[in-house]
Amino acid sequence: MDSTRAFSVTLISVTAFTTFGATTTAWAESRPSVRIGTWTTSTEPDIPAIRPENRNKRIALDHVVQRSWNLQEFRCLDNLWTRESNWNHRALNRSSGAYGIPQALPAGKMSGAGHDWRHNPETQIRWGLAYIKGRYGKPCGAWGHFRSHNWY
Repeated sequence: MDSTRAFSVTLISVTAFTTFGATTTAWAESRPSVRIGTWTTSTEPDIPAIRPENRNKRIALDHVVQRSWNLQEFRCLDNLWTRESNWNHRALNRSSGAYGIPQALPAGKMSGAGHDWRHNPETQIRWGLAYIKGRYGKPCGAWGHFRSHNWY
């Protein structure tokens, strides 16, 4: 995206003449003076670019953006799923049976998002975000619950 923006501004200044008489003040007819100027700037937006190196994080960021959630929500999601599975779509908790990036329990619940839930990180992410939205509203709500209870 080209960040060069041009702004055209028209400045109209009106000059008025006054005549001071002994007892009256008169306004003379004035002519407007028109000045047109163009300003350009090439400043970049003050938003830090996020380009996750992990493929699964890039997929999740795309889904967060599609939901119109802000960058803070992605940070909360990153913290949450880093703690849960370290973004490994084949992560298995042997003691509970939780599986995948969102650590679904039971794991078969993710089948509602797609038949390829066992090996497709996008299916797991889609399911996990729908779960978070339904239960906590947004990822920061889920992250707050996780920090208080050590589960979400």
